[in-house]
Amino acid sequence: MDKHSLITLGKHLQSLRQAQGWSLSYLANAAGIAKSNLCRLEQGNGNPTLDTLWRLAVQLNAPFGTLVAPISVPLGEDGVQVQLIDQGKGSPQVDAYWMRCAPHTLRHAEAHTLGTQETLTLISGWLEAGPVGATTVLTPGETKTFPADQPHCYRTQDHEATLLLTVTYGEQRDAP
Repeated sequence: MDKHSLITLGKHLQSLRQAQGWSLSYLANAAGIAKSNLCRLEQGNGNPTLDTLWRLAVQLNAPFGTLVAPISVPLGEDGVQVQLIDQGKGSPQVDAYWMRCAPHTLRHAEAHTLGTQETLTLISGWLEAGPVGATTVLTPGETKTFPADQPHCYRTQDHEATLLLTVTYGEQRDAP
């Protein structure tokens, strides 16, 4: 992520945290990350992983798309890139992303908030995805919906895969 995007993300993250009335220590502890890492993120430094951003969004009781909405560049790590396309305005909250998985990628994703589902539509390549232990193989044009409130994974073989990813969030829980 470029410096401008990191600074934008940091300021947005800080405003979401402050809107909850939370300290750096509280959010860092709740998200399972070091306070120093959260401080660096809010200052526009560091290189946050997708999992770290998801954990922060979950703790802030905000859709992932809300956390990353101000960023116009793809976020990525370990062969996976995601970019927010759009966010729905209704209920349930729905986020749409473009996603690219490099060849020979195996990405394990942490469980999202209770009731969250992902719908994948494969555009190109080959992809195995779904809850750990219950994955499905997709070929171009196929769509799969699965519960994302449990650990899940994405795996490619010899070619990259591109897909549309829709995240439909479950009921938002009350903030602590």
